[in-house]
Amino acid sequence: MTNKDVIIACDFASAGQTLAFLDLFKEEKPFVKIGMELFYAEGAPIVREIKRRGHKIFLDLKLHDIPNTVKKAMAVLSRLDIDMCNVHAAGTIEMMRYALEGLTRPDGTRPLLIAVTQLTSTSEERMQNELLIDATINDCIVKYARNTREAGLDGVVCSPLEARMVKDACGEGFLTVTPGVRFADGDKADQVRVTTPARAREIGSDYIVVGRPITAADDPVAAYRRCVAEFLGNEGR
Repeated sequence: MTNKDVIIACDFASAGQTLAFLDLFKEEKPFVKIGMELFYAEGAPIVREIKRRGHKIFLDLKLHDIPNTVKKAMAVLSRLDIDMCNVHAAGTIEMMRYALEGLTRPDGTRPLLIAVTQLTSTSEERMQNELLIDATINDCIVKYARNTREAGLDGVVCSPLEARMVKDACGEGFLTVTPGVRFADGDKADQVRVTTPARAREIGSDYIVVGRPITAADDPVAAYRRCVAEFLGNEGR
């Protein structure tokens, strides 16, 4: 799997809405993210249907629980033909190691497993005042990324603004999957740590996750193609 791609966040409420959206793409088979809303509404069947249609899938459920519970949940998810899934790095190194064990199938194969550092809606002020994490947001993200690497995971979810410092701390092969990407002429909505597709590429993002700038566009296919062009540059698809 290439380590550079645009992932469309299919944050829809139903299978009908999701499949109607994907039907717009006649030539491409975009990498898609299935989040909590869609998965909780439709369950495993929507994952299987989207996979049947030929799409790669990032199942974004952000597991965060005691280690054994996460391990058992990951063992269930490992039976779905997904390409990527995630946990919260705040769950500790032990929890992440258990998640990796649960996700690994008997034949040794598994999807990519990444961990969320800090959500792109979280500012440093909120982190310090509401979560009582007495550190800068950058120091917290780097520590969480190093914990993730120590646990044996493939990479982290972080803001594209933090992708370079994660790479510097954990190595170029450590994946950065970055939401918080908007077009230069777009609305950043409820996310506070954002940048453009081209800038995300320059900083070091491997995968960018883009939702409303594509899904809410007047022409979603054109918006997707613009995003791919800006992020992949001369590499193309």
